[in-house]
Amino acid sequence: MAHYAILDINDIVTQVIVGKDENEPLPDGYDSWEQYYGGLRTSYNTYGNQHNNNGTPFRGNYAGIGYKYDNHFDVFISPQPFTSWKLNYTTFLWEAPIPQPANIEGYEWVWSEINKEWIQVAIPSA
Repeated sequence: MAHYAILDINDIVTQVIVGKDENEPLPDGYDSWEQYYGGLRTSYNTYGNQHNNNGTPFRGNYAGIGYKYDNHFDVFISPQPFTSWKLNYTTFLWEAPIPQPANIEGYEWVWSEINKEWIQVAIPSA
């Protein structure tokens, strides 16, 4: 099975559907399954411009609702999480201005856009 991202007029993903694989026969009058579905194929196995099964990455990231399709780079890019974060044009992922510190058991890090820093918070025990 293959996945297809349906875009609005601003190239924002509005829906991701499951469809036919590219090697399956096409209905008459269609040149591709992308044409048939009216969307762009996206790879469930691609994240950060890497394929998780050692395959060839496809379109940067698996598309999600709200992602933008960048026609110039032929990739899907998630919404920018914070205004201070910058897009990495190798991975097509957003990066904080400073790297997240290493995890410590029982804690997690949360980005503070006001302070432009990572804040350590305790994880509530179950």
